[in-house]
Amino acid sequence: MKYEKLFSPITINSLTLKNRIVQSPSHMIYTTYEGYVTDRFKSYYWKRAENEIGLIMTGGCRFDDSGCVYGMMSLSDDSFIPGYREFTDGCHQRGAKVGVQLFHAGAYTKKENCLNGAYPMAPSAVRSGFTREIPREMTLQDMEQLIEKWAAAALRAREAGFDLVEILCSAGYLLCQFLSPLTNQRNDQYGGSFENRCRFPLEVIAALRKALGPDYPLTLRLAANDLVPGGNNLEDAVRFAKLAEHAGIDAIHVTAGWHESKVPQITGDVPRGSFAYLSQAIKDAVSIPVIAANRINDPAIAEKLIALESCDMVGLCRALVADPRWASKAKAGEESLIRRCVGCNQGCLANIFQNKPVQCLVNGTAGRESAFTASRRSVKKKLLVIGGGPAGCTFAIAAAQLGHQVALWEKTDSLGGQLTAAAAPPGKHEFSFLPAYYAAALKQAGVEVLLGQSVEKEAISSTNADSIIVACGSHPKALNLEGLDPQALVSAQDILLGRRMAGRRVLIVGGGSVGCETAQFLAREGSISPDQFYYYSAQKVESPEKIASMANSTRRDIAIIEALPRIGGGYAPGTGWPVLADLKRLGVRSYTEAKILSIRDNRLRLEYTVRDRRLDQTETYLADLEFDTIVSAIGSDPCTQVFQQLQQAFPTKDIRSLGDCQQIGTVLSAVQSACDLALKV
Repeated sequence: MKYEKLFSPITINSLTLKNRIVQSPSHMIYTTYEGYVTDRFKSYYWKRAENEIGLIMTGGCRFDDSGCVYGMMSLSDDSFIPGYREFTDGCHQRGAKVGVQLFHAGAYTKKENCLNGAYPMAPSAVRSGFTREIPREMTLQDMEQLIEKWAAAALRAREAGFDLVEILCSAGYLLCQFLSPLTNQRNDQYGGSFENRCRFPLEVIAALRKALGPDYPLTLRLAANDLVPGGNNLEDAVRFAKLAEHAGIDAIHVTAGWHESKVPQITGDVPRGSFAYLSQAIKDAVSIPVIAANRINDPAIAEKLIALESCDMVGLCRALVADPRWASKAKAGEESLIRRCVGCNQGCLANIFQNKPVQCLVNGTAGRESAFTASRRSVKKKLLVIGGGPAGCTFAIAAAQLGHQVALWEKTDSLGGQLTAAAAPPGKHEFSFLPAYYAAALKQAGVEVLLGQSVEKEAISSTNADSIIVACGSHPKALNLEGLDPQALVSAQDILLGRRMAGRRVLIVGGGSVGCETAQFLAREGSISPDQFYYYSAQKVESPEKIASMANSTRRDIAIIEALPRIGGGYAPGTGWPVLADLKRLGVRSYTEAKILSIRDNRLRLEYTVRDRRLDQTETYLADLEFDTIVSAIGSDPCTQVFQQLQQAFPTKDIRSLGDCQQIGTVLSAVQSACDLALKV
């Protein structure tokens, strides 16, 4: 497809952009603790700047010590200007415009992250559901001083060479807190009515407009639906957007939700472009450009949204973490080479929650672009990679790009390893695009790929490889249960790959991420499908209430048996809750701190524990559970046989293991370790 609309120019105030692609702001933790620019920060954005991005928006930038989060950039005083001037000059030299988002978290600031003795402050002293702390209520003097600091930071941004300043009014941060009746409980002119709640945000906009002058671009990042019960909805956002335009905003960057929202917004279970209905409503209400955001990782989706006039531009965040060359590949018609974000949030959101720099499950070079740019080898080696899963493919591509001659052998007839099983649960379908990407990227990198290739000593010898990298993955652990009919026992992998069909009554042994996602898969399989839901609704086959009831229930009776105190262990912080919420919605039961006592005639006797943490009480119970199928999800063991055989056969050769066959981990850890090894070989 030719993306004619996506790659057409557009103007925001006096700023002309070469295309409609915006890198949405995202906190990366690539600066110093104080907020000064670093080589890592510059290299990350410069890599994207040289690859056809029209406008780069950096992550949030603090300007006040009371409103920051850990490890963010800063323009709180003039000492920050020279470093960011060098950064913006580099973006301009590479062909991109660059803006900065001025950030104040309000009640979302943790006290431990405040600098220089400051304390979190917000419209009202309302306990934050995100930080679980109570901020102090802002005085009128606080508000005046904050506006002055905001305007001063905007002037520093202009002096530092930024082409645009964005005001943050999304995700539940300070200005959202003023707008929301949940968090703004003031009794003065800044609280109460909708007009009063809008007053402070509009004063911020007016102050920055005055400071920057009429011609400098000023944009707003707006949550067009809080997705929090009792908060602001789309109708409220449309009203505020009109007021913001009148106050001097030149473009609106539309997103959705607060951090406290129970509605997934950026995970893989969110269909691509789902929140464009919000940008569409804003666009219909204002005359300035509107940017759509959230779960846009496909250029065809981006083109469609612009063609349908749901937005004027598209904001890509994690899509550009996953592939810095997303835009240049789309422009060149190289869609098969786009390394798509899978919506896992394991290396980005989860890392931020742990105050760690962003990594990426599909892009092991994210945040260390300079290391891979500067490391192309002058001495080429012949490398043989055995295993075509994520670790083997990632290593082969990275090593070939660094200048080595690489061959990859895979014993099956397809690449991807366990990605097919990983892509089967609800919300994980994006993983299914990775094998095709690997095939295209391996070919482009010049890697010789042999499928259906077994490991024979003679064949290995004939390669004359300098190093052999063994990435044979893992296999499910065996579950031995006395008294169980073997025909009733299946592995989670067999279920997810469609090799076996579970019965109606299912017990899943193992409540980690694999067990939970297998339970979700089986529960959804026993419910109505999205196509059926649409058909029933469109054709009015049943009442809306009946259809909703069908969608929120499952024919299967499913229980998870877990030895630990809770299910969901193994999920990275902030990533497992959509799955656990879905299990609850569909009535999947769980038994924790459980021990299987006996099995007889398709009945399992179980001892389990229930803890009341509020009362510090523990009760142990017995349960008799009937089943048709028992699913084993108790983990995996490394496949070490090939590695050991090669060590014995070639004792003097450099042979290394990689990924799960070295140590059981995640796709994220496999990809990161593969890139680590590519730099070392």
